[in-house]
Amino acid sequence: MSQVIACIDGSRITLAVCDYAAWASRQMNAPLDFLHVLGRSEYPIPANLSGNIGLGSRETLLQELAELDEKRSRVALEQGRLMLDAAKARAVADGVPNPTSRQRHGELVDTLLEFQSDIRLLVMGRQGEQGDSAGEHIGSHLENVVRTLHRPILVIPADYSEPQRILVAFDGSATTRKAVEMVAASPLFSGLPCHVVMVGADKPEAREQLEWARATLAAAGFEVTASLRAGQVEDVLCAYRNEHAIDLIVMGAYGHSKIREFLVGSTTTKLIRQVRIPLLLLR
Repeated sequence: MSQVIACIDGSRITLAVCDYAAWASRQMNAPLDFLHVLGRSEYPIPANLSGNIGLGSRETLLQELAELDEKRSRVALEQGRLMLDAAKARAVADGVPNPTSRQRHGELVDTLLEFQSDIRLLVMGRQGEQGDSAGEHIGSHLENVVRTLHRPILVIPADYSEPQRILVAFDGSATTRKAVEMVAASPLFSGLPCHVVMVGADKPEAREQLEWARATLAAAGFEVTASLRAGQVEDVLCAYRNEHAIDLIVMGAYGHSKIREFLVGSTTTKLIRQVRIPLLLLR
């Protein structure tokens, strides 16, 4: 069954993840599942102190370390369970019936790949537990997840605000045409005013592509504003967002080769760092 899956880790952004996931679950009439993954640093790792201390002392110390690791693992598991219970209670208060939860050991990307067929929408915070005070840096797991998974990913900021106006970043590519069609077909943004912004030179071909996007969304019942602007993609989208009080941006993710991104940078990563509103990333 396709679900909204929300990744939580106990960081400050967890509350916003819960609220955006609950909003998406209600909009899409889809089940909501909370996921907490305990990384390798949070459960026992065998210690090898051979040669560092005497045999008798080594055996005693290894036993103490094993007991401490076991206790730490139990505490981490219990903390995770309590966090998942609190997330489900918050979702119920937000109007989501019967949210579920699961807890796993391992790496987040591997776990999400295992569940990928169940994911209708993945909700993640821009920063995780290790990035609460990281300024413009993004969470250590986020870029790997976005590059690896082929599911829609809603990347959210630290504070929740229910979306009222959306912006679709469009460039005429197959990915952004698919994004327009997904927005048109999905109940996630039903009833919200939609802006389609294309960045580039004002040419007939660009106008034709932009008109296709506008007409596709209008046919689905959206109130659509289409705009073609020149400039750097990140600068244009951020300026447009401020001018029109946009609450959420829909865009394709990592559309160029890694070599080109190394040379000129990634628009996706730059926007994740700069924009303080949710980004819906599509592959």
